[in-house]
Amino acid sequence: IPMAKAMDDALLALFQNGERLRPENGYPVRLFLPGYEGNMSVKWLRRLKVVATATMTKDETSRYTDLQADGKALMFTYPMEVKSFITRPSPGRALSGAGLYEVAGIAWSGNGTIAKVEVSTDGGKTWAVTPLVPPVLPRAITCFRMPWKWSGSPVVVKSRATDSTGAVQPERDKFIAEHGHNAVFHYNAIQAWSVEANGEVKHVYA
Repeated sequence: IPMAKAMDDALLALFQNGERLRPENGYPVRLFLPGYEGNMSVKWLRRLKVVATATMTKDETSRYTDLQADGKALMFTYPMEVKSFITRPSPGRALSGAGLYEVAGIAWSGNGTIAKVEVSTDGGKTWAVTPLVPPVLPRAITCFRMPWKWSGSPVVVKSRATDSTGAVQPERDKFIAEHGHNAVFHYNAIQAWSVEANGEVKHVYA
C-alpha cells in the first residue's frame, strides 16, 4: 500500500453499520482502502509492516495487474476505474410486457466522484443523462435511476459513467483493444443487456 494512500483515507475498521465486524467481514479488524481493488482491504488483520519498497507478492504481480494488448503488464494500479451497470432490468428480472418501467443501476470510481451516468436503450445509438440518487460521494457507490417506456420490441440497454477526473467508462471493444482479453481484475467496460420481445433479459456478451 503506498504511504500516500495510508496517510490519506485508509481505515482500520472495527465496526460496520453500527455493530462490530462479523467474522465473514474481517473480525476483529479489517483494513479498508476506499477506491482500491477489493483484495487490498485485508480481512482479519493481525499486523502492519512498513517497508521501503514495494513487496513483490505472488498475486499482486501475477493477477492484480493491468495486462496490455501487447502482452506487457502494468503493476501496482490499485484504484478501480470508473464503472457502472444496470441492475433493473437485468438477467433474472424479466419485464412483464410493454409499459412504463424504471431503469436503475449503480456506478463508482476509485479515482473520484461520479459526475454523470448516461443510459442508452437503443444499443448505444443515443444516450440520455440519468439523475443520480444522493448522496454522491468520492470513491463510493452511487445509484442512478430514470423512467423508461418500453414499446415491447427487442432492445439493448446499457449505461456509461463519467467521473470527476473526466474519465469515461469505455465500450467493451475499446477496452479489449487496449488491454487484451486477459485483463479481468480491473475490467470496467460498458455492460449491455438485451431485452427480448417476451421480456426476458439476457447478457449480450455471454
